[in-house]
Amino acid sequence: MMILHVTILALIQGITEFLPISSSGHLVLTHYFLNDGGIMSAIEQKRLDIGVHIGTLLAVIAYFRRDFMSLVQGGMDILCRRTKTKKAHEAFLIIVATIPVLICGMALFIMDMTFFDSLHIIAWMTIIFGVILYIADKKPDSSKTVEHFTLKSALFYGLMQCIALIPGVSRSGITMTAGRFLGHSRIEAARFSLMMGMTTIAAAGLLTGASVFSDSEITSDFMMTLVIGVAISFIAAYIAILLMMRFLKQGSFTPFVIYRLILGLALLALLYSGIISENPQIGL
Repeated sequence: MMILHVTILALIQGITEFLPISSSGHLVLTHYFLNDGGIMSAIEQKRLDIGVHIGTLLAVIAYFRRDFMSLVQGGMDILCRRTKTKKAHEAFLIIVATIPVLICGMALFIMDMTFFDSLHIIAWMTIIFGVILYIADKKPDSSKTVEHFTLKSALFYGLMQCIALIPGVSRSGITMTAGRFLGHSRIEAARFSLMMGMTTIAAAGLLTGASVFSDSEITSDFMMTLVIGVAISFIAAYIAILLMMRFLKQGSFTPFVIYRLILGLALLALLYSGIISENPQIGL
């Protein structure tokens, strides 16, 4: 039963992390409907969530391996005060775009704002920010690539990313929305969003992992479960990124918007009809 739960969680996380449909919201919903509190503790749930996030982080690094190496080189250029290089410029933009969400994420982590995991909030955020993505996606494309982005653009991406700390908003979705509002092409908005995801997911994993993995010992059986979760989420995320980037070369974000609207409205219908009820104990 544990393996089945891990497989489902890893698939959900892998498929949704980099699509503009909110992976955190889907994970909260998955925990809710699986009712996995009966087979694993809260700390084990958090460890699994971190594990499947690691899988998606490895996937985006693998897919954008050239960009990743470029960012590493850019970071080294900055440390060596070679700030005029193209790689240093791109690395600086990613750093600027990541700082706001690190500050906000740390604040929420300290305050333990678990009320954001409300199913009502997830439903409404899924709908509202789906509509906003649709509006932004109507802007005409520009020919700007990442190396042409400005400091102001990077900061706008970063500030918008902070909103994604609320489940249902979608980190990928809100940053792609930011890019489209700025007139960046769908491919470039998605690329910058996913590059931001490397540092954001890594930072979030370090922040939460430091606490949940030091609380108690991990059994060999559970460690094997974690490895399976990482592997499945890696494969699912890599395929999802590959297909999304291919689709965005010709398509728009409209299919993702439609999915968000259907999901949000269906969840609201289930909540307000009393078929499902709010559970304040769920959460990531």
